[in-house]
Amino acid sequence: MELSALEDADKTFRRALESLAAGETRSALALLERALKLNDNPSWHSYLGYCIAKERGQVKKGTDLCLACLELEPDNPDHYLNLAKVHMVAGRKPDALGVLRQGMAVGGSKEIVDLLIQLGTRKSPVLSFVSREHLLNRVLGILLSRLRLR
Repeated sequence: MELSALEDADKTFRRALESLAAGETRSALALLERALKLNDNPSWHSYLGYCIAKERGQVKKGTDLCLACLELEPDNPDHYLNLAKVHMVAGRKPDALGVLRQGMAVGGSKEIVDLLIQLGTRKSPVLSFVSREHLLNRVLGILLSRLRLR
């Protein structure tokens, strides 16, 4: 491949990352698709997976792209972050938290820490002698939260 095409692809990818950092996933998606046409770099696919899940609702395809990147680069925390964001788009917060913890285990990043803080931690169960998933704990937790007593 020609050097200028690789440079253009890299420059376009960096612009896509800037768009993602600014929260502009639609523009990032267009830039990523353009960059991948110039240079099909497999390590960029997790970013594409997140954008596809967020903008087009294709969560399965986004998850598959992120998982493929994790197989290629299991030590890259960015892939864990992107997979966690796909899980959040799908409404699977527990899965997202698990993936973020795995990302922290391989080195972590500021973005992973920020997302973990944003997602927060769970409060302890109302009745500690009963499991968290027990109906009593769930109903009492919801009731006390709505009454703002918890």
